[in-house]
Amino acid sequence: MVSSHGGHLTELRMLAEAFDRHDLFYVTYESERTKHLDIDAYTLENIGTSPLSMATALGKIIRWFWTQQPDVVVSTGSEIAIPAFLAGEFLGATTIFVESWCRVTNRSATGRLVYPLVDHLFVQWPELLDEYGEKAEFQGSVL
Repeated sequence: MVSSHGGHLTELRMLAEAFDRHDLFYVTYESERTKHLDIDAYTLENIGTSPLSMATALGKIIRWFWTQQPDVVVSTGSEIAIPAFLAGEFLGATTIFVESWCRVTNRSATGRLVYPLVDHLFVQWPELLDEYGEKAEFQGSVL
């Protein structure tokens, strides 16, 4: 379960019930919020748009995934999803991106970037299906 520490994490935690029978761990950003959550988490400093931070994050996530051996990597965004999906693909995990609930008619920047990387991409509004193409699926909303 991979996401930034704000609304993306809120949406991701709403999905956690679907994985009740599985061991879960999270990859997210270090923040006051994530320090106080009752989740098993690996944390990173915020990546932002820095290529160096992205490369550093990729190395850390590969090590964490190597240790944990996830079968599935799920993310709701944002840029932290990119190195996580690269690491997941490298280690043979199924990758799933869930577009944010607030994206009704246009794709997020993260969604555009990870579309070629992921095995499954879920949108929460049927209006977004045509924006993404054949890989996109609508199964209802998280909220």
